Amino acid sequence: MALRIDVVSLFPKFFQGPLSESILKRAQEKKQVEIKVHDLRDYTHDRHRTVDDKPFGGGAGMVIKPEPVFECLEDICGEESWVVLLSPHGQPFRQEKAAELAGRKQIVLIAGHYEGLDYRIHEHLVDEEVSIGDFVTMGGEAPAVCVIEAVVRLLPGVLGNSESLKHESFHSGHLEYPQYTRPRDFKGWKVPEVLVSGNHREVEDWRKRQARKLTREKRPDLIKRSEK
Repeated sequence: MALRIDVVSLFPKFFQGPLSESILKRAQEKKQVEIKVHDLRDYTHDRHRTVDDKPFGGGAGMVIKPEPVFECLEDICGEESWVVLLSPHGQPFRQEKAAELAGRKQIVLIAGHYEGLDYRIHEHLVDEEVSIGDFVTMGGEAPAVCVIEAVVRLLPGVLGNSESLKHESFHSGHLEYPQYTRPRDFKGWKVPEVLVSGNHREVEDWRKRQARKLTREKRPDLIKRSEK
């Protein structure tokens, strides 16, 4: 049974491009994943299709109302749904979380907007909150696309060569080793000799050393995390 991903958003057209290109497009065509985007305004009941209101206690901006969000999820969720809110309150989204989500039956991603959502949504509707980083985006749509891509590419059969998953950055707790292709000599910068030696054991050893070296230089936090 294919994984189903539902996205709840105020801007459903945002997803038309990303979901109709490359691996995500092929995965949907092959029925490896089913992705549906739901317009939150479809769950409003006034002629202005109002989804937000001023925050109690005052303050700048608008807050998404609870009624349309609850009604939407009551419509699309089943017994095995797992509801994820894209939120700066959430835990950092990492490869381990992508793998966990890839093993579920249905994921519902809520893309927040404006100054956030009525906190009763956080407290009583979502199963978990995730953040893609300590920076501010225009809304939860771009983070939702990141989560979708990270999850879908882990589904069985989605990537042409599943072996490549074993050597990717973050899979083993290290960054991926350097990659080179033709020409062997470009502007005087040559491909490391070991990669054209034909000695597979030496190539593998070199790649492991380079992966550790790059991780120490560029992302030492990954090493510290793996040692915990």
